[in-house]
Amino acid sequence: MKFTEQQIKDLNAQFKGIPPEEIISWAFQYAQNAVVTTNFRPYEVAILHAVTDVEKDVPVIWCDTGYNTPNTYRHAEELIDTLGLNIKLYVPKQTAAHRDAIMGIPDIEDPRHAIFTEQVKLEPFKRAMEEHKPDVWFTNLRKGQTALRDTLDILSQSKDGVLKVSPFYHWNDAQLDAYLAHLGLPNEHKYFDPTKVLENRECGLHT
Repeated sequence: MKFTEQQIKDLNAQFKGIPPEEIISWAFQYAQNAVVTTNFRPYEVAILHAVTDVEKDVPVIWCDTGYNTPNTYRHAEELIDTLGLNIKLYVPKQTAAHRDAIMGIPDIEDPRHAIFTEQVKLEPFKRAMEEHKPDVWFTNLRKGQTALRDTLDILSQSKDGVLKVSPFYHWNDAQLDAYLAHLGLPNEHKYFDPTKVLENRECGLHT
């Protein structure tokens, strides 16, 4: 189902302050083919727990750049095991070792940075979305992360009609800390995204 711009606006106003689980349950009513994406960065456990608590077997797309920290990989394995995640792993077509020998991790001002980002993040993501063809896409985007994300909301819709659902959009770190503590869920802060360089830079998946 494709929503009009006004419908999305009205729903966002209605959903502000509503528990994430209720938003997720609402979205699944319209989903023929839902997915949740993750990179196991800090606070990703919140969306993974909330979505799989409503629909246990939802495909969880993990685009692994190959440059995650050991802490992130251990955290990912812990969550995959404890939450029973239906992981769909996508990795770049080139190994990190190959790329390191040819270009390394280019600086943000380096013309090769766009090629690097395409190889390690955008191409695997496009491949994942093409294979799964979701109509509902759950993410953990939150307001205040980047300038682009500040223009979004709980619900947004792509040009091809994919409904992006970010149920924790209006939550801050303190609220999420309390949420995770209440549920006894682990978090991990030693995370590295080689495509961003700057903490508040957009990675390209949501543009």
